[in-house]
Amino acid sequence: MKKFNLEDMIGGWFVGDFNPSLIRQSEFEVAIKRYYKGDIEDNHKHEIAIEITVIVEGRVIMNDKEYTKNDIIYIPPGENTDFIVLEDTITVVVKTPSLPNDKYIIE
Repeated sequence: MKKFNLEDMIGGWFVGDFNPSLIRQSEFEVAIKRYYKGDIEDNHKHEIAIEITVIVEGRVIMNDKEYTKNDIIYIPPGENTDFIVLEDTITVVVKTPSLPNDKYIIE
């Protein structure tokens, strides 16, 4: 058994085709992300990857719709999304496949 710390991972990403990663592989990537009230992520899309976001705790707005604890948001390739944090939030994010360069900011 080995012990790791989420704080040592980049942006909460701990499985996927990047370094550091506990399991480096290209089929999918996984993150646990912590956000604080007022945090914002730029409007963006993935051309190839599917992204699934689970709201574990908290409240956010994505594409003008509010999501709260236990909501699961499925974002297909090519669909834009933004992310506005209404209260401190924890998410689990799964993307498939793992393509670290498949994120495009929408101006």
